[in-house]
Amino acid sequence: MSPPSPCVSVIIIVFNGEEFLQQAIVSVISQTFVDWELLIVDDGSMDGSANIAQRYADQDPRIQVLFHSDRKNHGMSAARNLGLAHARGEFVGFLDADDVWMPEKLAEQISILKAQPSAGMVYGRTLIWSSWADGEGSDFYYDLGLPPNKIYEPPILFHVLLANKSQTPTTCNALIRGSLTRQVGGFGEAFTGMFEDQVFFSKVLLRAPTFLSDRTWAKYRRHSSSCSAQSAAAGEDEKARLAFLKWLNAYAARENVQIGTRLRIWREVTRCGKKVIANRLRRSLSNRILP
Repeated sequence: MSPPSPCVSVIIIVFNGEEFLQQAIVSVISQTFVDWELLIVDDGSMDGSANIAQRYADQDPRIQVLFHSDRKNHGMSAARNLGLAHARGEFVGFLDADDVWMPEKLAEQISILKAQPSAGMVYGRTLIWSSWADGEGSDFYYDLGLPPNKIYEPPILFHVLLANKSQTPTTCNALIRGSLTRQVGGFGEAFTGMFEDQVFFSKVLLRAPTFLSDRTWAKYRRHSSSCSAQSAAAGEDEKARLAFLKWLNAYAARENVQIGTRLRIWREVTRCGKKVIANRLRRSLSNRILP
């Protein structure tokens, strides 16, 4: 007889993340809400990540370690989708191996979603965490873009995401109904790194009402080896965003998204495209000037 399904499926993805993985796992184990399963997806790590994950799985029957069939690296989206394929919970929460949850996250978010049956997702503030290393870095928050502690109908929060000026859902912060993750088809596996989360959350925010809270439920660790830091250092952010916006433009047309929203998307495609061209010209001129 199979065990009863947990209330929440937690999915941690990890690729060579042994430095921080234990802290992420402990932040799940330390939740005040205990009816969860933790699915740790090892995305082809070559360090000790899998051993760390398995050690915790051996100690707690709620924890399971998953691998791709070929044990290779397939990217963030494919790793999250592998976790979703095994998820049994009514609700789903994601956590990257270098981030951590606050102890009340699940308890408070489940309470909100149960009190707001029309909401498909809830998210709040994410602390941008720089002080983890030496206690001297400056932690901060991004503005939420809209008044919190209320539910928003589509596409209001999607428009905030599209504007790219405020904090929108983060994988470490949001809690989503499992049924909604299936309705939107999970993560887009063509996006292996940057903007893979934006692809998923765009689909969610275009489809379902979402509750926006002012509570802090997660810490997003800033460090030089993160995907976003490496993209910024390489000057690839705008190019990656343009690829996302072009996908979004095609998706919105395919899904018959209302024309006003589609026009907003097209304006962002045009604006971002101009930035990419300008950056390319600057690099070209710089290379010609340098001896």
